[in-house]
Amino acid sequence: MSRDARIDAMCALYSADATGGEPLLVGLSSRSRKLAGGTWEARKQLDTELAQAATGWRVERMPAVDRAILRLALFELRHTDTPVAVVISEAVELAKEYSTQRSGAFVNGVLAALVEKDT
Repeated sequence: MSRDARIDAMCALYSADATGGEPLLVGLSSRSRKLAGGTWEARKQLDTELAQAATGWRVERMPAVDRAILRLALFELRHTDTPVAVVISEAVELAKEYSTQRSGAFVNGVLAALVEKDT
């Protein structure tokens, strides 16, 4: 997956989450549509896993951008063959660029806990 596909998917997920609607997939690349659509459809299961890994944080209380990034990364870990290190690295970089100062470390910690649980 390309960085641009992830950014577009993250924006669609964030927008849907913020407005309470569905992700707007029109105009997105096929990769972005696959990521955003799949993530949105699986969000309840993804949120259950995220809640277990994000000790002390309820998913609905996470910053909306972090939530979109974590859902997207977890979907990618579960449903694509993208290497774990690439998914985590890309998610951390998105968090650093688009969210709060501490979001990169937060996203890294949650994803690392999820990956550790799987091994």
